[in-house]
Amino acid sequence: MQQRLYPIGQQDFPSLRLRGDVYVDKTEYVYRMTHSSSKYMFLSRPRRFGKSLLISTLQAYFEGRRELFEGLAIEKLEKDWEQYPVVRLDMSMAKHEEKEALERYLQNILLDNERRLGVEGMGDDANVRLSNLIRSAHETTGKQVVVLIDEYDSPLLDVMHEEENLPKLRRIMRNFFSPLKASAPYLKYVFLTGITKFSQLSIFSELNNIQNISMLPEYAAICGISKEELLAQMSIDIDIFAEKLKISREEIIAKLTENYDGYHFTLPSPDILNPYSLLNAFSDGRINAYWFGSGTPTYLIEMLRKYKVLPTEIGPISSDGAGFDAPTESLTDIVPLLYQSGYITIKAYSPFTELYTLDIPNKEVRLGLMRSLLPEYVRQPRLARNMVAEMYEKIYFDDLDGALSLMQQVLSSLPYCDSCNTESHYQQLLAMLFTLLGHFVDVEVRTASGRVDMAMRMPKAIYLFELKLNKSAEAAMHQISLKDYPERFSLTGLPVVKVGLNFDSERRTISDWQIEQASL
Repeated sequence: MQQRLYPIGQQDFPSLRLRGDVYVDKTEYVYRMTHSSSKYMFLSRPRRFGKSLLISTLQAYFEGRRELFEGLAIEKLEKDWEQYPVVRLDMSMAKHEEKEALERYLQNILLDNERRLGVEGMGDDANVRLSNLIRSAHETTGKQVVVLIDEYDSPLLDVMHEEENLPKLRRIMRNFFSPLKASAPYLKYVFLTGITKFSQLSIFSELNNIQNISMLPEYAAICGISKEELLAQMSIDIDIFAEKLKISREEIIAKLTENYDGYHFTLPSPDILNPYSLLNAFSDGRINAYWFGSGTPTYLIEMLRKYKVLPTEIGPISSDGAGFDAPTESLTDIVPLLYQSGYITIKAYSPFTELYTLDIPNKEVRLGLMRSLLPEYVRQPRLARNMVAEMYEKIYFDDLDGALSLMQQVLSSLPYCDSCNTESHYQQLLAMLFTLLGHFVDVEVRTASGRVDMAMRMPKAIYLFELKLNKSAEAAMHQISLKDYPERFSLTGLPVVKVGLNFDSERRTISDWQIEQASL
């Protein structure tokens, strides 16, 4: 089969269509958005989920470029194809900017729009210049103006944890967008995208009629690639991938689902796959952590540190809607930021309690989070990652004793850390290391008689770990036996192995351990 062209990092709809790249048709959503009763709309989705491509598609649509939409859903829906002047404000490049640099950036993107629309720039301040741009475009063409704002929150994300810089940059952005209210008579449609949901009072103080479509079921699959779209529109890509890896179509679908699926931005919602990772996997012909590998946002690690979030606390989480779909500049916990950034997603909803269950969406995100947080627990993460690879081999071949011996050696060589004298530190460290093995790990598992410190499910067995600090492996093993923890896992049909571990806070590693097959 011939290799297809995949738009890796391609966010320009005209270029994508003219080149013949693979395109999952989202134009029915474009028609729905632009023919609704709302003039102002906002969409929140994680990074690299197709927001910029959606903005570019809207621009081509409003510019009346009908030829680009041949064969797509909107071709049968739209009859008029009117042309409108489009002001496009791309804020995605305004990251890591100081106050003066941000002001210069705003002036530059206004200049680009003025040149493209053939109007003269007027006004020294960016907000005045934006107001004049909208009015002049309207007067020049006789048509109402479309304003598309991409990644409106980019200038603010990396300073979310900074009490000094955030208010300054937020004030600049609020002033810049302030003309949108007064310009209403000249506006046809306004659409904004972003990762986070900043409150209207802080950024769009004058706009009280923005419709947030982020959690509306009818827009659940507007970004990302749904399971139905994968099977219907990318069937040939699945077959090419399966042929390349010499495995069955069903096995490829299972691997893609395990690694990239699992996103739900509302309920009910189809299963949504990460488009960036999926397209990269098809292009390279292998499964890899593409989305996470493209860069862990600085703001996420800083905020996890600020709120002292333990790795095992990231999911599952119960919350009402207001608890995670909330403005992020006045955070009281990390949940809204984790959800809006794509690190946890909706997994279930109870109409009775009106509570959502949020959890990490898939294997790629789970492993990526653990790799990113590992430096918080060990000062030499490269050594730890190498250890994980060797441990995986030993555990896979039923040599848990050898794996723990390897861990003992590596941990003893790592530098001192301030929190090495707590049992929780070692519990979190083990949870991260075992998760990086690629297998399911659960912490503080409830049983009828207590809680197991950690349970790890491997293909051939379930391992129950009890941890002690500055005591003995014998004491840890005694607790497992005393409380009959293995009975909780008897229905899995897998052998249960009890593991008692004792850590030495002075040596900062495992001092001794015991391993015993449980009798069920």
